[in-house]
Amino acid sequence: MRKIIISATIALVAAISFAAPSQAGYYSYGYEPYCFVKKVKTYDYYGNVIVRKIRVCR
Repeated sequence: MRKIIISATIALVAAISFAAPSQAGYYSYGYEPYCFVKKVKTYDYYGNVIVRKIRVCR
């Protein structure tokens, strides 16, 4: 039973890894992704606040 679960997990990861790059750059009929800037607040080892700006596209 354990081997079946491990095999199914590996097969699922392989299928997703091939499907994701094929969808990444495909925009047809003038469709453009919607992008925005998201601010993420984290703290370093000393407790200082670090704000990073990350660009997110959908």
